[in-house]
Amino acid sequence: MAGAAASMGVDPVTLADLLRVANAPGFDRWQDQVRRTGGCAHPIRLMGQTVTRDAKTGDVLYSYSTEHEPGGMLRVACGNRRASRCPACAWTYAGDTYHLIRAGITGDIHKDVPATVRNHPRVFATLTAPSFGPVHNRPDSGRCRCGNSHAEDDPALGTALDAERYDYAGSVLFNNFAGDLWRRFTIYLRREIAARAGLTQSALREVCRVSFGKVAEFQKRGAVHFHAVVRLDGPTGPDTAPPAWATVALLDGAIRAAAGRVSVTVPASGDHSERVLRWGSQVDVQAIGALGHEELTEQAVASYVAKYATKAAETTGTVDRRIGELAELDKLPLPTHTRRLIEACWELDDAYPDRLLVRWAHMLGFRGHFSTKSRSYSTTLGALRQARADYRAGQERRERGLSEDLDDSEGSTLVLAHWTYAGQGHTPGESWLAASIARDIRLNRETAREALADLDDWEVAA
Repeated sequence: MAGAAASMGVDPVTLADLLRVANAPGFDRWQDQVRRTGGCAHPIRLMGQTVTRDAKTGDVLYSYSTEHEPGGMLRVACGNRRASRCPACAWTYAGDTYHLIRAGITGDIHKDVPATVRNHPRVFATLTAPSFGPVHNRPDSGRCRCGNSHAEDDPALGTALDAERYDYAGSVLFNNFAGDLWRRFTIYLRREIAARAGLTQSALREVCRVSFGKVAEFQKRGAVHFHAVVRLDGPTGPDTAPPAWATVALLDGAIRAAAGRVSVTVPASGDHSERVLRWGSQVDVQAIGALGHEELTEQAVASYVAKYATKAAETTGTVDRRIGELAELDKLPLPTHTRRLIEACWELDDAYPDRLLVRWAHMLGFRGHFSTKSRSYSTTLGALRQARADYRAGQERRERGLSEDLDDSEGSTLVLAHWTYAGQGHTPGESWLAASIARDIRLNRETAREALADLDDWEVAA
């Protein structure tokens, strides 16, 4: 292990700490704890104990204490969705998002979405930001307006061609009000659908419901845009069929029309004049194909949404933590374009104090949720997490020879627990080992998933 670390160019401090951890008493148990967190990069460390008693007899059914754990602590996953903060927890979050989105596209009886939802009109829509000034890009012609052909990894991509004329204030205000634009879009979308069906909005609710699951993505230029699966259901949701007039073509037209009508007015304040914010002219709507019969498959859409659910504004080179004061920017390796966007947040904060622009400066003004869904789209992330927790709890009970209904809701058991926060994160050596464990876990799961997919393909062929 130490030889492998040294061969990979691990710095001397990390290598020394790695050796300390590997030779410490309880190293196997430490590895077991880290595996149970999925290789979390910043686990929460807890100290305490829990006792489960029979509510009638008072007999102790199970007890646990961190007293004999490595370092006297229990490590639990941080649960951070950002891949830049914790790749392991973000991978789990992406998996949950994939199943949530896919259930709303293909149906899943385990998530209370019938398979008949595949017959409902479903599209994958993208709403973009308007232009705030020309930026370096890679057009189909291959040559940017600057006269050069940029490589895919060129750091100049997305940056302003003329920083002095670029509308940095407009960009961060658009990000800040993007959630308001989306909310108004959903309102206008229902109005457009009702108008095209020849119905009032109240009459529309009696026969059709609009469901969606969306995710935000930052473009290289620092402007946010939204990807969404939009579906038409019957009046009670995915378990009822939409009316015959509800077609993909109608939904396509309604989305484009609604996006074009939406606007949010930002009032004048201080030295800043009134602005009217709108979506960009590029609105993309694609039908989602069933069983791979269309170019945009169901699996591809779910994977695409899940991919961006774990990302934030890091694609622009910004930081993934809040900035306490503007002077911090001098200590950060920020691209000039990104720094100007952050500075614009600070400059606008006095004019629009209710928008919390300074608080969200590291997000270039965006303060909305990265992934949201309508109530009836499919299951919830909370339900998926609870199902995973219940499964693991069942495993624990079986390993200890305890009853499957140990923690039933009838009050047959009494759990007494006391936990104290003892810190978060790893030492340098622990971080290296945890990352290695996370990679192994992910590789094993991906290998198993590919094997199951091959088996499914073989069964279909047979």
